[in-house]
Amino acid sequence: MPLNRLAYLPLMALLAACSDPSARSDAQPAASLPEAPLAAPNRSPPSDFATMKMSFAPIVRQAAPAVVNVYSTRTVRTQVDPFWALFGGGSVPRDRVEGSLGSGVIVRADGIVVTNNHVIEGGQQLRVVLADRREFPARVLIADAQSDIAVLKIDVGAEKLPVLPLENRNDVQVGDLVLAIGDPFGVGQTVTNGIISGLARTDVGATDSGFYLQTDAAINPGNSGGPLVDMDGNVIGINTFIVSRSGSSSGVGFAIPAALVRRVVESAAGGAHASQRPWLGVRASAVTAEVARSLGRDRPEGVLVADVYPGSPASRGGLEVGDLILMLDGQAVNDQASLNYLVSTHRPGDAVSVQFVRHGATRTERLTVATPAADPPRDERVLAARSPLQGATVVNLSPATAGQYGLDPFLHGVLVTSSGQGIAARAGFQAGDIVRAVNGTTVNTTADLAAALGGDPGGWRVTLQRGDQQITAQF
Repeated sequence: MPLNRLAYLPLMALLAACSDPSARSDAQPAASLPEAPLAAPNRSPPSDFATMKMSFAPIVRQAAPAVVNVYSTRTVRTQVDPFWALFGGGSVPRDRVEGSLGSGVIVRADGIVVTNNHVIEGGQQLRVVLADRREFPARVLIADAQSDIAVLKIDVGAEKLPVLPLENRNDVQVGDLVLAIGDPFGVGQTVTNGIISGLARTDVGATDSGFYLQTDAAINPGNSGGPLVDMDGNVIGINTFIVSRSGSSSGVGFAIPAALVRRVVESAAGGAHASQRPWLGVRASAVTAEVARSLGRDRPEGVLVADVYPGSPASRGGLEVGDLILMLDGQAVNDQASLNYLVSTHRPGDAVSVQFVRHGATRTERLTVATPAADPPRDERVLAARSPLQGATVVNLSPATAGQYGLDPFLHGVLVTSSGQGIAARAGFQAGDIVRAVNGTTVNTTADLAAALGGDPGGWRVTLQRGDQQITAQF
């Protein structure tokens, strides 16, 4: 789970709760992932009453067999209510089984299932129940908290399961008819219909890489991880959360686009234990109306490059601070999240076309995206010497490490991944803290930190970053 996980919107209801087991992958090559048709669907409104009476049943018959239920359970040890301590039973721990229900979709005939990460997070046992009521134990191939996508594997021998193709187009439009299929409230497989209400929603969600399709198809608790299906019977998104005052559907639901889901599935099918998410190495800010006027633009559009990471794809491709990025591969870019999403739908090593404005002239460059650099190397260590951080586990911050924990890849310093059970925890250090300096000496690596904490200086003044705050504490 990212250590800087964003606060949830007050009215947002995640549609399931749960877990994060890990397991090795023995999946087949990514090439066997079914491709959705490339031809654009025929979009036309109903022409008469007879047309309006046409049924969605043929699409449901095609799609429903590939939609599954995902059950996640874990055993939690709890203490007896303090009241019973008066009778001598308060110190006896008891085991309680917690469970959650979500939905999922089979995307490969050999048993690859996609669901939401929050459906299985923390789970110790996972079960997948098919539409025909058969049950299979499942193991996790990839649990990607940053995108909220989890890829599971069930073993069905030589049997070929029904699948739903992941859409391979980027031409989804507002107003397109869609079906949401899942198991809301555990009542059984349910189909609801609606339209695409919005595209490229980036100011919602619980992750920093959010880029969602919005739909008014009814989505409720238990629908998480189920497919959003177009009129060709292809998956265009994975239903993830809703915004609601009551916790039930109010017609404002969000789905992760299939293009991003496909990249995570390909990573899992290729044997990776984590999603290979490429980057450009650009920090950018959205263009406001005032900034647009200062740039001579007639309206706010694009993102303004505020920083370029040395040696990154953007740096090698010639992007500079002050460039105004308008499009990536012909898709409009309006904020950092949309830029991150469009890049993440590519494989590392892919070339992308970036259109940008420099000194009033519009230019286009081809850049090759890559995975974030692991420089400096991770160098994870537990600090054992006597100091305020004794017992803490720390790692070097690099773009690769920052991506793993959902942090800004431009951050520098040493990341605390665990405060342990000793002095560091009692001193108030927390997982996610970034140590920047000790006794006025800048800390860039774990070796720097160990050296700065060493010896017996008689006291330590530690400067750290926690979220958006910088804190200096004297020990």
